[in-house]
Amino acid sequence: MGKKLIVYYSYTNNTKKIAEKIQMATGADICEIETVKPYTGDYNSVVEQGKQEVDRGFKPAIKPLNVNLGDYDTIIIGTPVWWYTYAPSVATFLSKYDLSGKTIIPFATNGGWIGHTLKDIQNSCKDAIVTNAIDIRFDMDKMVTPEANLNGWINCL
Repeated sequence: MGKKLIVYYSYTNNTKKIAEKIQMATGADICEIETVKPYTGDYNSVVEQGKQEVDRGFKPAIKPLNVNLGDYDTIIIGTPVWWYTYAPSVATFLSKYDLSGKTIIPFATNGGWIGHTLKDIQNSCKDAIVTNAIDIRFDMDKMVTPEANLNGWINCL
């Protein structure tokens, strides 16, 4: 599949933990999506802000990635689920960078319901091949998805 890059956004570090686990197992390069203005406040206020951003299709400014996406054939995209879809910063990434012709492998972390997150990624990457997606459930910071399921998925990458 050529050269791989893991691009992820993480608010509570659950998505980051999975991205780093993938990186350790595959040796893929890794890059974090960071908002220019970090989310502040307690968890509930950020959840409410996230809901408002998702509802209005807000795309926060993100810092430039320190990689050239043109160097990669496969992009593994990690996102937490925010109100049944990908995080607003991932929306910014997907709208800002051209992923045409790439193989996109999405993973989503959530503590409730995945909603239409993976379908939304597929719809946002129309000129790419979106395949092998996985939903990884957490209860707070404890992974609920069986470790064997995650490891099996990683071994297919």
